[in-house]
Amino acid sequence: DKVLPELIEPYELRAAKLREFLEDVKPSLCYDIVPLADPFGPSVTDPDLQCLVVSEETYRGGEAVNRKRLENGLPELALYEIQLMKDPDHSQNEEEKISSSSLRQRLLGTLLQPPRRGPALPLRPYVIGLTGGTGSGKTSIAKLLGHLGAFVIDADKLGHAVYVPGGPAYEPVVAAFGAEILNKDGTINRKVLGAKVFGNQEQLKRLTDIVWPEIAQMAKERVREADAQGNRGGGSVAASAQQ
Repeated sequence: DKVLPELIEPYELRAAKLREFLEDVKPSLCYDIVPLADPFGPSVTDPDLQCLVVSEETYRGGEAVNRKRLENGLPELALYEIQLMKDPDHSQNEEEKISSSSLRQRLLGTLLQPPRRGPALPLRPYVIGLTGGTGSGKTSIAKLLGHLGAFVIDADKLGHAVYVPGGPAYEPVVAAFGAEILNKDGTINRKVLGAKVFGNQEQLKRLTDIVWPEIAQMAKERVREADAQGNRGGGSVAASAQQ
């Protein structure tokens, strides 16, 4: 139930860092660091323990430890309470004390390690593909990337552009599915075309085999356009597509 458990480091690494810190503070002491498999750990079973350091938040937990020790026939521990350190830079949504939960929240959106540059990859353009179903947030993310300087390619718009008269897929689609898919003005009636292909895998594949390569080619042309703009002023590329 920890906040952002995905960002918690492995136990072995945390234990090693803790030992390094403790030995740096007082190397003459002997430290025994053990993992806790339950809320009490060795505090309720080790007869050699004499003191338990608690905070103002965990004092009641210390009292629970002593009750367990008495149940196990062990003497109570002396409870030594320390004050929590306040975090002067905490935000309204964070705990007032210095907290690992707050630190993990601050990690969101930051790089955990430097990006690795593939020697075989070109320096530009860097293409980001946004995919997902309706309402998944593709348009919003594409707008944010655009505000940050990205060259946004809307694959949905490209999908419409290939069908217009004079578009690269117009004549092949009409030839494949007949003049009955045309409106009076010569444009393709997408509803009529959709009725022909949806629910018919063979016809749908026939359509996508015509349209998808043309959309891909148009997207590549937009990427080259973005690259040309990048030569002058930089910028990245985002491609928005709907499944």
